[in-house]
Parts: sequence; C-alpha cells; structure tokens
Amino acid sequence: MKPMKPMEPMKPMSGGEKWWPDDLGQPSTSGAQNGMRYAFFPDKQRLLIEQDGKLTTYDSGDHRIGGVSQQGGGASSLTFTSQNGSVDLDQLKKI
Repeated sequence: MKPMKPMEPMKPMSGGEKWWPDDLGQPSTSGAQNGMRYAFFPDKQRLLIEQDGKLTTYDSGDHRIGGVSQQGGGASSLTFTSQNGSVDLDQLKKI
C-alpha cells in the first residue's frame, strides 16, 4: 500500500473580481444579494447595480450609502441606508 500524499496548501479565497469601471476607483461599500450586486462610490456620487448582467448607474446625490436591504425580488425593491435614513432605489436618478 502506498503512503498518502501530504495535503496541498489551501489557496486564498478570491475577494471577488472587480465588476465596475476603473474610473470610479474603489467603492466605499459593495455587496451582493439574491443575484444582484451593488457598489457605492461616494467621491463620484455614484451607485451601481448589476442584475442579470445589466449594469445600471444611479446618481446618489448627497446620500452616503452604507447598507442595503431587499424586499422580495428585483432591483426596484432595494432600499439603501444613508446618513439621511432609508433611500429607495426609485428615489435616485438613473444615469
């Protein structure tokens, strides 16, 4: 009987690949939930939402987004938390 091979070292987990344009820099917050991804860029006042391979950009105005919640499915059911309280996605202007 052959001796067992030693285990190979574990590879580091990927932090996820970048899916937003380079000109926006690094997001202050990003995440994914139920097949949707979001990233917020406060310096550019931009919120990006990707769903089903479609990327939509929103003007976040004076909101500094720090979190997200979702009711049911679909992008229109997203609510974000900012320093001004809750912000529904349909309150932000699409660009």
